[in-house]
Amino acid sequence: MTTPDSGRIQRRFAKLSEEGRAGLVAFVTAGDPAPDTSLAILKGLPDAGADLIEIGMPFTDPMADGPAIQASSLRALAAGQNMTGTLAMVRDFRADDADTPLILMGYYNPIHCYGVERFLTDAREAGVDGLIVVDLPPEEDVELCEPALAAGVNFVRLITPTTDDKRLPTVMRNTSGFVYYVSITGITGTAAASDTAIADAVARLKRSTDLPVAVGFGITSPKQAASVARVADAAVVGSAIVNRIAAGLDAEGRVRPEMAADVLGFVRELAQGVRGARV
Repeated sequence: MTTPDSGRIQRRFAKLSEEGRAGLVAFVTAGDPAPDTSLAILKGLPDAGADLIEIGMPFTDPMADGPAIQASSLRALAAGQNMTGTLAMVRDFRADDADTPLILMGYYNPIHCYGVERFLTDAREAGVDGLIVVDLPPEEDVELCEPALAAGVNFVRLITPTTDDKRLPTVMRNTSGFVYYVSITGITGTAAASDTAIADAVARLKRSTDLPVAVGFGITSPKQAASVARVADAAVVGSAIVNRIAAGLDAEGRVRPEMAADVLGFVRELAQGVRGARV
């Protein structure tokens, strides 16, 4: 097993900066639609052009997520995915890839049930680089954020269009790795912000932090990913990828043979959009 390294996120963004381009952050839900297929897709993401990967931790009540990611969580849970299996996926990925940053994204309940200290130890040893936990505000940093930082795991914070100048310093206080700007209000995969609004928001955040700024929510096509990549350090695509996974199931919910190739082909198109954005 490779040695855990919480510096992967910083090094990846530094490399992107040297190359003069933005990155693609790809989101998939662990275990969706079944463990073997999910792992095959996860392992194929770097070659398809994903620069960083967010792995969703399945949960029964993903309140910030839209129908696509909600359904992906339910599929994964029905297939038997749990936190132990998710961390095992990270270890399997790390057996072949020591460089691509992996960020676990989700909600606090599964981590709390697993046990915070045990989770951070196991996540760090597996090769997790960062966490995005959407339902823990800065006022609750003692629960997970501070222990994560002490363990060498980045804690990526969400910034939204409603985060005003008074609130922003509090939200940014313990943020590390990068800043995730949620470009719309509401749930994932249901709308898209204008290019102007995104550019203004990124510029505002750049005045407040030296951390890279990634933009997500509402990016569904290579064209939209390219638009974001012109102004941000990374474009995050989740629901659109998860929808491709759902489209690869037959009427009985079984995996079609071409699913993984189709999903990775779509990610390749997104990556081409992002990489060509600043040419």
